[in-house]
Amino acid sequence: MAIAREIDDIARSLVRHQHEHPPVRDLNREADRHLGPAQRVAEDLGRMVGSWTFLAIQAALMAAWLALNVAAQFHHWDPYPFLLLNLALTFECSIWASLLLMALNRASLRDRLKAQQDYEQQVKDEEEMKALMSHLEAQDEVMLQVLYRLDRTDRELRRLARRLGIAEERVS
Repeated sequence: MAIAREIDDIARSLVRHQHEHPPVRDLNREADRHLGPAQRVAEDLGRMVGSWTFLAIQAALMAAWLALNVAAQFHHWDPYPFLLLNLALTFECSIWASLLLMALNRASLRDRLKAQQDYEQQVKDEEEMKALMSHLEAQDEVMLQVLYRLDRTDRELRRLARRLGIAEERVS
């Protein structure tokens, strides 16, 4: 019965590890939740500007502008140096550059959120590792206690065997 109580004591002293950490977050959804309608439109336009479709449409519009102004016989709304086209392209470039900079700012916000999440994950991993290490240390201590108790039991059995006159080979 004493051994059973000792084993119960060992079982009670074992480390119980609980996983308490915040849930994993979806950073894209979190960043999108903070966007206003104008920022959503800017992001959509920024995605459009960076596409081959946009480049093809832009090239087609410029070719049509040039062709219509060069081939027009009576009314040239933008004669040869094409100053109006230059003005329109300059204005358009400034608008697209601003939209792209806003998209880059939102991307940097997502990067900051990702870095924060990576940090939180690393802290959580470190805590988990510490808990695992302490659990392993507790298991080592328990194993040593079991080994000492087995050794004591073995010595006690040998002592009893000697008292009773039982041969050492039969005990082992």
